[in-house]
Amino acid sequence: HRRPDVALERAGRAAPDWSGGTRLGEALRAFNAEHGRRGVARGAVVVILSDGWDRGDPALVAREMERLRRLAHRVVWVNPRSARPGFAPLAGGMAAALPHVDVLLSGHSLAAFEEVLAAIRGEG
Repeated sequence: HRRPDVALERAGRAAPDWSGGTRLGEALRAFNAEHGRRGVARGAVVVILSDGWDRGDPALVAREMERLRRLAHRVVWVNPRSARPGFAPLAGGMAAALPHVDVLLSGHSLAAFEEVLAAIRGEG
């Protein structure tokens, strides 16, 4: 749809997890199973775009992030909430994932997106 507000509203209705926290651990497990050891994740730069709010088990997030980190060349996590003053990675999924992340960036603006691109290239 041409109007962003209408497009977002429609996307929200189409996505069952919209504004309710995702199931990061389950998504990571599915990604690792499909694209892990013999797939595209092996030796790749993996970019995850998430605020880290998870409604699943943080232990599953930690386990699957550890597995992904062993496979990937680098893991870049883009969390737009991290740009806020006073941000602390306390959300269950984010806290569980952080030890297995090489770079945590905000990606909240065009300038911040340049940092994301630099991290993907391995700069800085």
